[in-house]
Amino acid sequence: MNGIRFELAGADLWALPSGALWWPERHLLCVSDLHLGKSERIARRGGGLLPPYDSRDTLQRLDAEISRHDPAAVVCLGDSFDDLNAADAFEEDLRLWLARLMAGRDWIWIAGNHDPGPLDLGGRNLAELAHAPLRFRHEAARTAAPGEVSGHYHPKASVRAGGRRVRRPCFLTDGHRLILPAFGTFTGGMDAAAPELRALLLPGACAIMTGPTPVSLPLT
Repeated sequence: MNGIRFELAGADLWALPSGALWWPERHLLCVSDLHLGKSERIARRGGGLLPPYDSRDTLQRLDAEISRHDPAAVVCLGDSFDDLNAADAFEEDLRLWLARLMAGRDWIWIAGNHDPGPLDLGGRNLAELAHAPLRFRHEAARTAAPGEVSGHYHPKASVRAGGRRVRRPCFLTDGHRLILPAFGTFTGGMDAAAPELRALLLPGACAIMTGPTPVSLPLT
C-alpha cells in the first residue's frame, strides 16, 4: 500500500497520499475538512471568485479512495461543507454522486465549526465518535485521552527537495493524538510549526506529508 503506516493508541493506521486515513482492521476510511461548496459560499458572500470545480475535485479524490479501499465505514471529521447554506445549495448531480458513495456504508458526519447542524443527506450526524481505542472529533481537545483523531487546523509542512522548498498538507501525530490534513480542494492551511499546533503535541511528534510519495519528518 502506498502510504505511511503508524500506530496510535494500539491501532494500526495508514496515512494515505491523498490525506485520507485508513484503519484496515475496522475497514474504516476517515477524511477531514472537505469544505464542499467553498467556492459557492465565497461567491455568495461577495468574496473573490474561485474556480467553481472544488467540490467536484474533492468528490473525485474521495471517490478514488472509496473505490480503492471499499470501506465499511467512512468518517468525515467536520467542516464537510463550508457552511450549512453550501449544503443546501449543493447541486443535484453532486448530491447523487455523494449518495452513491454513501450507499451500503456506515457514513458518519462529525459536526464542525462550519457545519454545526444536521445535514439532510443521509448518514449519521454526531458530535464525536468513540470507536475504541480511537475517538474521532473535529477539533483537538487539550486534555484528550490517547487515541484522539481530529482535523480543523489544516496542517501543512514543508521540506527542501531538489533545491526548492515544497509545502504540502500533512498529518501530525505524537503517538497520543493525530491531526488530519484538510482533504478538500482550496482549503489553505496552518504551518505545522505554529504555536497552536505545537501546544497540542508531545515532544517527538512528526509530520507525515501527503503527495505521491508521502514523507515522515520530525517536527523541530
